[in-house]
Amino acid sequence: MKFSIVTPSFNQGRFLRDCIESVQAQTLVEWEHIVIDAGSTDETLDVLKAHPHLQWISEPDKGQSDGINKGFRRATGDWVMWLNGDDYLLPGALARVAAIAEQHPEADVIYGGWEFVDAEKRVTKRIKIFPVDVRMLVHMGAYIGSTSCFFRRATTIGEGFLLNIHFRQVMDMEYHARLGCAGKRFVYLPEILAAFRIHGGNLSFQSITGSDIDNVLKRHRHYAEAAAVRRVYGITLFGEPFADGVVDAILWYYFRAKKVVLKLLHGSYRT
Repeated sequence: MKFSIVTPSFNQGRFLRDCIESVQAQTLVEWEHIVIDAGSTDETLDVLKAHPHLQWISEPDKGQSDGINKGFRRATGDWVMWLNGDDYLLPGALARVAAIAEQHPEADVIYGGWEFVDAEKRVTKRIKIFPVDVRMLVHMGAYIGSTSCFFRRATTIGEGFLLNIHFRQVMDMEYHARLGCAGKRFVYLPEILAAFRIHGGNLSFQSITGSDIDNVLKRHRHYAEAAAVRRVYGITLFGEPFADGVVDAILWYYFRAKKVVLKLLHGSYRT
């Protein structure tokens, strides 16, 4: 079983070495690491050149989703994931995914838990989630960490399922919702697989924090993109914006309560 790790990168040179070395440390499985850099101007290229085992390109793109798609198209593994340049895998992660993939040959997507770390790799929170509920994904937002989610190439990328490049803030939410609504089978692995680094420069972090004009605009884009996902994949009963907006709000509170129950039932935790 072979894994393809796709890393989109732009000016994350100070963190990229951790990402690369976390993949290099994976044992008991075959893997390839593909880095798609968007034309970084920091130390990124020096880091890439220092690791000859990598497959990498550095060129302008149309955003992170476009960069990930470039890597997906190059991937030759049985299972594919994207691992952002400022994130990293935990030891043994790929071997654990390989084991669950062997146990569940029907799986199209395998996902696990993750930990949030700060710039110095200090753990601030650990997240274990629960078996997927597609409606919750649509109406509550992305709750599967993209950095701990793996896609079977033959039944996802191989069938033409790529990220929608028009989504810049919630591309993972839209992608997971599209796969779920297409009937793809998600399998949950209740283990911590990767680290998501919070350092203020993350696209997702910027979209929900900050008060300067750029971050306010990103926040509005985040909400608009999430609303678009709900309109396309969610429950709409009336075909009228106000009435469906009321239904959407009710569903949000319903799934919020359900999420709390599922977290309690499946031992999700935070530290």
